[in-house]
Amino acid sequence: MKKYATGKKTLDIGCGTALYGKYFPNRMTLDIEPRPNTQVDIIADAHDLSEIPDASYEVILCTEVLEHLHTPAKAIAEFHRVLQPGGLLLLSTRFVFPLHDVPGDYYRYTKYGLQHLLQGWEIVEIVDEATTMETLAVLYQRIGFQCDTLWLRPFKLLWFLKAWFVQRCLFWLLTEEYGDIRHIQTEKNILCSGYYVAARKTS
Repeated sequence: MKKYATGKKTLDIGCGTALYGKYFPNRMTLDIEPRPNTQVDIIADAHDLSEIPDASYEVILCTEVLEHLHTPAKAIAEFHRVLQPGGLLLLSTRFVFPLHDVPGDYYRYTKYGLQHLLQGWEIVEIVDEATTMETLAVLYQRIGFQCDTLWLRPFKLLWFLKAWFVQRCLFWLLTEEYGDIRHIQTEKNILCSGYYVAARKTS
């Protein structure tokens, strides 16, 4: 997201802890409920932004929210409405990732699913967040964070050691990846923890 830093009028949807706030200083924050230690300017559901007029913003920032929206196409339509023509949607979301923030965790997205969801937008780029081996490391880390284990602390540490080993020592094992079991269609990062997306409103 840092590469898209701008002073343009920005709506930060699902602002959470405002992680990217410093890169978008001219922003309004929106969340479904108040957040401790974070200023939320607009309390609203991303599926219904009716209190915001059409074409109000030049940039929409929506990070780690899409998988938590029960009707994502409806929310994307609202994002399109409140963006100015030529405006930019910046989002990130999960693909290969454990359940989190349950029960409001509904979907996972492949890059092809994101392309389908964003039909009618000009997709500027979809960037893989992690390689296959890095994603395996992320999964080991999440087991350490989200699971109890026998003898607790000593065994918890093993998950983080496995994550370090996979990421640092085994990355060279994969020479080619495929999007099918017959090895016909090559594909990068068949396991990817998530994606960063930039898409432009064309009209």
